[in-house]
Amino acid sequence: MVAKVRSLGLGGISGYDVSVECYLSGGLPNFDIVGLPDAAVREARERVRAATKNCGIRFPVSRITVNLAPADTKKAGTVYDLPVMLGILAASGDITPPPDDSAFFGELSLSGELRPVAGALPMALAAARSGVRDLFVPDDNAREASYAADVSVYPVRHVGEILAHLTGRARISPVPPGVPERADCAGPDFSEVKGQENVKRALEVAAAGGHNILLVGPPGAGKSMLAKRLPSILPDMSRAEMIETTEIHSVMGLTDRNNPILSQRPFRSPHHTISSIAMTGGTSNPKPGEISLAHNGVLFLDELPEFGREVLEALRQPLEDGQVTIARASATMTYPCRFMLVCAMNPCKCGWLGHPSGRCTCSDGAVAKYQERLSGPILDRIDMYIEAQSLEFDELIEHAPSEPSSAVRARVNAARETQRSRYEGSGAECNARIGSALLEKYCALTPECEKLMRGAYGALALTARSYDRILRVARTIADLGGTADIAPRDLAEAIQYRTYDFGARA
Repeated sequence: MVAKVRSLGLGGISGYDVSVECYLSGGLPNFDIVGLPDAAVREARERVRAATKNCGIRFPVSRITVNLAPADTKKAGTVYDLPVMLGILAASGDITPPPDDSAFFGELSLSGELRPVAGALPMALAAARSGVRDLFVPDDNAREASYAADVSVYPVRHVGEILAHLTGRARISPVPPGVPERADCAGPDFSEVKGQENVKRALEVAAAGGHNILLVGPPGAGKSMLAKRLPSILPDMSRAEMIETTEIHSVMGLTDRNNPILSQRPFRSPHHTISSIAMTGGTSNPKPGEISLAHNGVLFLDELPEFGREVLEALRQPLEDGQVTIARASATMTYPCRFMLVCAMNPCKCGWLGHPSGRCTCSDGAVAKYQERLSGPILDRIDMYIEAQSLEFDELIEHAPSEPSSAVRARVNAARETQRSRYEGSGAECNARIGSALLEKYCALTPECEKLMRGAYGALALTARSYDRILRVARTIADLGGTADIAPRDLAEAIQYRTYDFGARA
């Protein structure tokens, strides 16, 4: 007899339908799994056999063939343990085959308990798209899977529970549908930072428009401190952004029953020893890298020149396109990576170039060599450069209260909402992502602004890309000010963020 049980698989960060077909025949006892299984899938034979026997269920003594269809797609992981077990029991006549509108996934322990698997949300979303009405998942995955609409999610702790449910002896209650809720950031606050008002303003502009920003300054100026407080002023995530971001983190096993969905924008801060594959994604079975884990959030690169040149150059195309395509012999995957790039660096190797104390010991050649680690094309893709200067003693002992992150975040949310309304239906969610047509329509310059821009274009040796980025930043500054048109003061502030001289000495 052949029994079919519906299940799900993962291809990149998307789920797809898998049909688990089980066939029992005569001959010498044997247990084969076909359909391009990896080692973890093949080892399901031993987990299923042990779990069945330890639950007091007779395991059939026959030739067992399990096919995972589509058979030409590679299957990986432990998600098929539960459907394989149910398929064998249905093929042997011990249980009635599950309904066609039901699907199952989960890893089995040797005692019959269900353990969580990675990728529950993308598989649940795929189940909903393919018409599945009832989805049975491990208890630890149930809250995450419940955020998929139009599918009832049943939490299963033990094989005995699902067998009782399928036979009608004891029904499992589905979990309530998940409703993503926006959460306030509980991390460090801007009010803890003394001075650096110019940097705070620049970070507010960057957060409001999703712009890339580079902080330059001597050691101890507070660059990293400020960058790590950026999440506290980032705009709220929409439901679609929460789901999209959680899918990526779920595939990488970064969600659990206590944190089933990302309600705050991710903040990724990889060490400068990271490889280009870890940054962009890869391996033989392509997985998302740091830039995809930072999707809809922030990628913070501290000590920017210390990163490998190959790593930095690999960021060029993702910064422009908002996605990265990874091609390997086994598969080609495209992952989203619309992130806000935030970088911090010292002005030279010793860190004191341009400091009033004159402590810099670097020669002109050493300064040039240090700064040559950053190519022109990479710097050109950064919208804003801002200098974080060392604080004076009076600023450090100042006890006047500083503006809290909540007040800044309110302004950022208002500006971002203006942008969402303006670009609704265009695919752009913020000023940093608008294309040429929208740029021309919403960033038009008045004659006074055009005169100002003409002078800056020649004086700063700007490129066409730099010109566009200045206009986008000016549009964000105008949005923060609540004005419909870009004023000369908005454009002047945006130009100011491109004027840092990397080789200047005091």
